[in-house]
Amino acid sequence: MTITRSIRTPIMHRAVEVNGLVFIGGTIADDTSVSMGAQTENILGKIAGYLKEAGTDASRIVAATIFVTDLSHKKEMDAAWTRFFGDDLPARATVGVADLGGGAMIEVVVTAAKG
Repeated sequence: MTITRSIRTPIMHRAVEVNGLVFIGGTIADDTSVSMGAQTENILGKIAGYLKEAGTDASRIVAATIFVTDLSHKKEMDAAWTRFFGDDLPARATVGVADLGGGAMIEVVVTAAKG
């Protein structure tokens, strides 16, 4: 089994590929002072770029785990989510957490198919 790691940061690789799947680690927004919807849009754009670099695209996302610090903003996040994915919605879990650090309201982890 070959494991390919790419997009290195000081503490992890953003993308890890194994057996035709690409795993994208937790991604937060560049600007955490904006609304949850705006953070969601920024995160999904970043993830799309990571997937492109890994040789796939966002339409191939099969599962996502979303961590949010305030579930009362979930509708705003859902609206940005459905605008991004359209009818190609992946399986998803949304989890409320106390803190994500750095003022982030949302962090997204995804798994995508390759090929």
